[in-house]
Amino acid sequence: MPNVRQPSKPDADISDYEWSMTPPSVKFLISQWRELLGKKQQQINNAKAENQWLREQLNLRLEQSHRLAPPLLPEIILWGMVGLILTIGGTFIEASTLSVPWLWGQDGISTQSLGVTYQIGAVLVTGCLGGGSAALLSQVVYLALGLFGLPIFDRGGGWEYMLEPHFGYLLGFLVGAWLCGYLAFKKSVKIDRLIFSCFAGLLSIHLVGVVYFVILYIFRGASLGLDSLAQGIYVYSIAPLPGQIAVSCVVVAIAYLMRKIMFT
Repeated sequence: MPNVRQPSKPDADISDYEWSMTPPSVKFLISQWRELLGKKQQQINNAKAENQWLREQLNLRLEQSHRLAPPLLPEIILWGMVGLILTIGGTFIEASTLSVPWLWGQDGISTQSLGVTYQIGAVLVTGCLGGGSAALLSQVVYLALGLFGLPIFDRGGGWEYMLEPHFGYLLGFLVGAWLCGYLAFKKSVKIDRLIFSCFAGLLSIHLVGVVYFVILYIFRGASLGLDSLAQGIYVYSIAPLPGQIAVSCVVVAIAYLMRKIMFT
């Protein structure tokens, strides 16, 4: 008789004697079941591998969908023009807040000045909606027009404006606008990212402004009409900061709603 390969023991805990006493039909069934289970396990492993590949592809698609496409040149120019108009208009519009509602019945609806204009708000909202390149373009054109004589700055215009103690803050618009726009469009829109973008832009404007003022004060301190360096920093940075923070909060709210409408 030809030699027939005997099936191996399915478990090492089964002794040789027990396995030798097992009927051949039972051994055959055990062998068939083991083979079937092996095929099923292979199918499961293949399904897991395919599922893992599909999951990786899905994550890749989701990551790509969250990446914002860089704006095209016409969009940059359009938002740059919008930012320029907003900045010029915001320079001459005073920021105010309404009185609290529970006083409306007594004194009527009244407004209270925040001590600043909407100029910085215009710079930041351009970055949040148009991106860094458009925001930077708007401020480059704004500074160029003002320095060439158009009275679009707070106190006029012309090259002599570079000797004004607050001119450094106008230079800071270049850095702040670009930084705000860059951070705002680095990932998909989220309220915390817009808050971080606006306040990073606002901080950079003040840093550039303070550095420029300090340098100007060193060379022209007496002619600036200020008693001390600390007084100048207080007047141009510390005093208007609460109002500018309030304007920035409004910018965040507007930018978040607009981004949700425009890009979703």
